[in-house]
Amino acid sequence: MKENLLLLTFSVLLLASSSISSQTAGEPDVEPLPTSPGFDNPDATTENTGELILAKINTDTRMDDIITAPVIEKSNRQTDPIVLPDTDSHETDATKNDVPLSTSPTDTFTDEEMAELRQRFLQAESALKNKDDAKYFLLADKLKKYPLYPYLQYQWLKKHLSYERQIKYFLTQHGSSRYAHKLKRKWLYHLARHRQWPLFLQFYTPTKETELNCYYRTAQFDAGDEQEALEGARDLWAVGYSQPHECDPLFEQLKKSSLFTRQLLWQRFDAALQNNKSSLATYIIKLLPRDQHAIARLWLNLHRNPSRYMSQFLRHPMTAQSPLMFRQAIDRLASKDIMKAVKIWDANKQSFTIDEKLAKKLEKRLALKLVFERESGAYERLGQLDEQDNSSRTWRVRIALAEQNWPNVLSAIHALNEEEKVREKWQYWLARAYMETGEIAMAQALLTELSTKRSYYGFLAADKVNSIYQLSDNPVNVSPEEIAGLKNRKAFRVAFELMVLDRKNEAKLQWWHALRPLNKKEIIVAAKLAQQWQWDEIAIFTIAKAQYWDDLEVRFPLSYADNVHKNSAQQKLNPAILFGLIRRESAFNEKAHSPVGARGLMQIMPQTGRQIARHFNERWHGNKSLYNPAKNLKYGSYYYQKLLNQFGGHYALALAAYNAGPERVKKWLPETEALPADIWIETIPFHETREYVTTVLAYALIYQQRIQSDKLSMIDFTRDIQPLTPAP
Repeated sequence: MKENLLLLTFSVLLLASSSISSQTAGEPDVEPLPTSPGFDNPDATTENTGELILAKINTDTRMDDIITAPVIEKSNRQTDPIVLPDTDSHETDATKNDVPLSTSPTDTFTDEEMAELRQRFLQAESALKNKDDAKYFLLADKLKKYPLYPYLQYQWLKKHLSYERQIKYFLTQHGSSRYAHKLKRKWLYHLARHRQWPLFLQFYTPTKETELNCYYRTAQFDAGDEQEALEGARDLWAVGYSQPHECDPLFEQLKKSSLFTRQLLWQRFDAALQNNKSSLATYIIKLLPRDQHAIARLWLNLHRNPSRYMSQFLRHPMTAQSPLMFRQAIDRLASKDIMKAVKIWDANKQSFTIDEKLAKKLEKRLALKLVFERESGAYERLGQLDEQDNSSRTWRVRIALAEQNWPNVLSAIHALNEEEKVREKWQYWLARAYMETGEIAMAQALLTELSTKRSYYGFLAADKVNSIYQLSDNPVNVSPEEIAGLKNRKAFRVAFELMVLDRKNEAKLQWWHALRPLNKKEIIVAAKLAQQWQWDEIAIFTIAKAQYWDDLEVRFPLSYADNVHKNSAQQKLNPAILFGLIRRESAFNEKAHSPVGARGLMQIMPQTGRQIARHFNERWHGNKSLYNPAKNLKYGSYYYQKLLNQFGGHYALALAAYNAGPERVKKWLPETEALPADIWIETIPFHETREYVTTVLAYALIYQQRIQSDKLSMIDFTRDIQPLTPAP
């Protein structure tokens, strides 16, 4: 009791010296994520004056006698902790984040004092981790001016989700911060698990999280809004994958209702098979009436092996499910045997009443599959589609290019819509088609105009008309005062501190959150700030968000230059190629980790890294070793040189192999005659690889200027592609 009263008295004294603001700020909808940019044009305050309503403290005083804005009553507990309010200003985060500060708490500290604050912050985190609340509060009290103080509060509150009043206060004070959003999310889960539905409904906002949506519908049902809750439950249930267990109570209510129909069961069965979830489809069969089991099992078998069960299906009496079964079976069969799928579809499609939109979608898939398999008749089949979209129109151009049928190229380009026609890509191919069909003057005019562009197609055009590459650099004009003003905003101070503490993922998320309210000019200033902080990846993506493409120093940094030049010399590579690869692969983020597992600056797969380590007679220290910049550059440059040797020194082929794998590239090579490289690149079946090759080649030429070298040209990159030489 004595310890409890001492802590209480200490907390009250601190509270009494503070003033509390209570402006409610809007909640962020979702945490923003950075999006990779395309290549060169290629996401009234009410102030409390400090008064506290305090009950007289005497021997009978309990914890719940203290009434303050941020404190909730928690009696009958030993050493009840009290979350202290942020006292560095009367403004809420919403206000601080929207206007530049002329001064900041950070500005009042020397470098040594800031280092001490950071150390104290880490000690407070350690105390929190060790559940030493007394030590935590003593340390936290000395951190109120530190930018990460709200982050520290958030860390305490997320472990004390039953403290309703403190949480509400934090959400009010820091409503525009990432941590308010994160805390509210955790609190909503806590409220749901404790079935505090009225409070849950009060604070719930629409989200993409299935668990919270299920809880929301459960809360609605509990509040008596049963019809709307069940309609929402129906939409959540009828999906092609298993839903989280948090949805189970809601789904039990759905199954008892009139909305749980046979039609709904078939809808989910169809969705499950479209999502290739056979186990879910098998489960749904058990829920269907017995007289539906046979057709459901046939559908499941047809999904698993369409070639084997197609004839049995075509002999089966027509049912309501037959059109869906037929369409799905043809779709599946096309992946294994496109010619057989086309033959069966053409012969039987009139027998089934298939939704027109879905039928057209399948027709397009069959036509494009013919393209990718290089089957004859693909060009004509694409042209016969009732509705032409971007992919069908542009692939007609590519088919004609692959066949070097220049009249068809012209015809297909003229069939593009106006927005597509003016893109650099199709302007280049229009010029090439004019050149090949004898319209030299028209071709020269287009190529001359295109040669002024800093892009892959612009560089190709420049070579065609013997023009120099346009590599103009136009740095943005940002004053030191503008950078200082942005740097002193609270949201950016938080990002900086997280970066200093090597919390890079948190720092990135905080950065993107800080950008949300900024206009284009401010975003450009932010890009220069990130550059000043030597945060290359963030600077690159930030300036792309502002759609400013002409500051080459920001967009194409020269980090790791010593290692790049060292490895390029060892592997006899042009350093500009390595810089281009790094820029495209990781944007100079040494900790980059792709969804498929590639790691580091040059995005090396662990299996490849292990093989390269063996080649160098080096001990493999695990996947994490690929995050070491020196090792990653050593391995990546070796691997690219190996691919370059494998493909006859052809830069474009080696790049395609680096992205898609050498075996795929071998399949894409011409069979009999050499093919111009620009045509081969344009007809790579994979969109990602096609864009990858064109991007890295263009980046390499830009980097040549950055490192003041001009040894390579687009002509060097685009030698004719030779047929694959048969193995001896």
